Amino acid sequence: MSDDGSDRDVTDWTEREIFSSGGHMDVECQTHDGLGLVADYRNDTWGEMRTAWRFTVDGGKVSRFETGQV
Repeated sequence: MSDDGSDRDVTDWTEREIFSSGGHMDVECQTHDGLGLVADYRNDTWGEMRTAWRFTVDGGKVSRFETGQV
């Protein structure tokens, strides 16, 4: 996965940025293929920010995602 263009360890990143910091996402819109979205994301560490998310699917499973501020 990558966050603002920098590759990160997905396990460490999700624990820090989502689970232990109360991460929450309100999706504003998604792409027609369903692999991208724009959301207002917030957590206890960084507050609220508008973010873009792009997912790569391989064999029916998400194999990579990229996120960053819009």
